[in-house]
Amino acid sequence: MPEVLLIYNARLLDEATDSPGAVLSVNGKIRAVYHGYFTNSQTVTELAKSVLKEDGYNDIPEIELFDAKGLTLTPSFIDMHVHLRDPGLTQKENLETGLNAALAGGYGTVVAMPNTKPVTSTGEQAREIRKRAASLKSANMFQVCSITADFEGKDVSHLLGLNSTEVPVISEDGKEVASSAVMLEGMKIAASKGMTVACHCEDPELAAAARPLRKHALEIMKEHNLTSWGSMQNAENAPEPVIEEIEDYLSDANELLALAEDIATERNINIAEQAGCHIHLCHVSTAKSMEAIRRAKQKLADEAADFYADMADSAYDNYIEGTQFKPIEPLENGFSVSCEVTPHHIALCGTDEPNIRALVNPPLRSEDDRIMLIDAIRDGTVDCISTDHAPHTPEDKAEGAPGFTGLETSFGVCNSILVKEGQISAKRLSQLMSANPARLLKLKKGLLKIGFDADFSIVNPDESWTVDPKNFFSKGKATPFAGRTLTGTIKTVFIAGQKRFEKQ
Repeated sequence: MPEVLLIYNARLLDEATDSPGAVLSVNGKIRAVYHGYFTNSQTVTELAKSVLKEDGYNDIPEIELFDAKGLTLTPSFIDMHVHLRDPGLTQKENLETGLNAALAGGYGTVVAMPNTKPVTSTGEQAREIRKRAASLKSANMFQVCSITADFEGKDVSHLLGLNSTEVPVISEDGKEVASSAVMLEGMKIAASKGMTVACHCEDPELAAAARPLRKHALEIMKEHNLTSWGSMQNAENAPEPVIEEIEDYLSDANELLALAEDIATERNINIAEQAGCHIHLCHVSTAKSMEAIRRAKQKLADEAADFYADMADSAYDNYIEGTQFKPIEPLENGFSVSCEVTPHHIALCGTDEPNIRALVNPPLRSEDDRIMLIDAIRDGTVDCISTDHAPHTPEDKAEGAPGFTGLETSFGVCNSILVKEGQISAKRLSQLMSANPARLLKLKKGLLKIGFDADFSIVNPDESWTVDPKNFFSKGKATPFAGRTLTGTIKTVFIAGQKRFEKQ
């Protein structure tokens, strides 16, 4: 007998829908979507029974009922960019804690970067990690493989053994392929296999020049017993000249890192165009980098407009009008561009709390950059919001390890900053966190449509909560949002029609 789930008395929300209704799931797939106020289970159950009879079930199977109690049902979120640290770095995170953190944050699927120990480079390694993840019956995951073998920056021959179904994304995350020739070769292979190349855009030499500046700043912080992450709570313990010295070192470092991002972004877009591959720009943080992406997308748009010139009512018309914000279709040679931003870059500014900037790559930018990112979300340049979930031990954070734990705060941050402040609609946020990542991964997820995966998150977008890292499922407790009140909570998560998380 089939597994049947009927969620009723819900607010249905995806990129195209915001209405009351109910959803019927059969064997992990959406079978029917009903619009209307179904506050009584009996009415919607009869509708579900009629569908099951149409499908040939003479003996009606047991229907699991779930009353959403007026809360929002949205396709579970998909994160294009997380670090699960497994294998080899499990003192920071492991598959179980990371995927449980994903569920607690409303995520049904995550894409894990390859900076593991050893580096995940081969299809065999990726399959083994996914096999272990599947056994946990938690959130779904894809394992990214490195562009060059073992991050050594030279050999890309291992890419020939990958397939895009198992490994849809490759990346040298946390690094950059220094050789443009090697990057071109890797992108050409990715293009031939339909894989996306996700780029952490950072010129290696400029990044190296920034590291000693950050190191000096952290040394001064330790000397004066200043926190190495979070705000300078005990800044009064240090003389003003010391604070100014810290700020100067970090400001100089961050200027170099901004230039590093801008140069690498331009380079990688140009190489991707030559290779004819899809490039995904990770955690974009500067105005210049975003403008480079906007130019590339406009070029694609102009060529697509020529292609569609004689076609009526094309999908592209919707894109031009700014109503759908769909990723741009690739050119004839396969070149296309997408990008992501992080919750911390759209919510936080490094100007007023300089030491917090040393704790993430790319660093928190200026207020002007933050506003620019939000503008790019509003005008459709940004395709996805990804967390760059990067858990560390307290000891590593004390030494200045870059990265925040982000899965469990992401929805609250984005809903608070973007939706509650009137920057975008709830439908647009669903598109950024669900539909568009699913499109990029070529998954039948992210929409409330018949035949799509029954991955749902039940959320309360109006409930406020205070971030307490002690309650995180993740091993990583470092977050710049500790003590901050956010609006938007995750209540229940279903994966393939099965309840995998429920907030206690």
